[in-house]
Amino acid sequence: MKEDHKHTILKTENLSVGYKTKKDQVCVAKNINIQLEKGQLIGLVGANGIGKSTLLKTLTKNIPVLNGSIFIENKNLNKCSNLELSKLLSVVLTEPLAAKNLSVFELITLGRQPYTNWVGNLTQQDLETVNHAINIINIEELKHKKCFELSDGQLQKVMIARALAQDTSLIILDEPTTHLDMYHKAYILKLLQKLATTTNKTILFSSHEIDLAIQLCDKMIVMNTNKINFDSPCNLIEQGVFNTLFPDDLIAFDEITGSFKVKK
Repeated sequence: MKEDHKHTILKTENLSVGYKTKKDQVCVAKNINIQLEKGQLIGLVGANGIGKSTLLKTLTKNIPVLNGSIFIENKNLNKCSNLELSKLLSVVLTEPLAAKNLSVFELITLGRQPYTNWVGNLTQQDLETVNHAINIINIEELKHKKCFELSDGQLQKVMIARALAQDTSLIILDEPTTHLDMYHKAYILKLLQKLATTTNKTILFSSHEIDLAIQLCDKMIVMNTNKINFDSPCNLIEQGVFNTLFPDDLIAFDEITGSFKVKK
């Protein structure tokens, strides 16, 4: 059972996200007020093109804030150096891995870069942290394989292990179940739920697997055209939030089962 005492890891205040051009700025979503607590699994969902990736890129400082503030561990994101941020936040992206010739162990050790000296030497503590991440994710048998030898599901577990080795209080994943079959989608999201509970880390992920997110998440961020909703899955269902997520001509949300069904 999780502790009743809440510790805020990430907080936004009247956040607006989007893109700046030379002449103007395009706001994708505004008035985002969320508060992610320690040890929570949070799913970010919404229709295609609604702005999920834009929000994640803003939270990870890849694109600038249009308006409002982001705080990680009570530190203003805009005032954090890249080194400071790398000790607060780790990210798992969907982009293809550039160096697939690395071994699994070598890739996971890259998570220790914020802590190593300027020549990148690993201390005994670094090695213990890496091996601990490997054990938690249960990929000991992959340790000496090259990354190009891995399946998509195996590689995703390795990337999560690298994020764990980085030892941050917050892990953000962009579409961690992309290219995976139904079994491995459920496996990865169930793994994230287990990690949030056992490591007490805050894990935020974006996903199209809304039904699974409803079952597994402590809280969900639901991006709609006109509003951002943030609450527990049960409360969001009671509020009818999922009923308006997609046009109702083809699919409908079943509040009893907590899942979407194709209309006959």
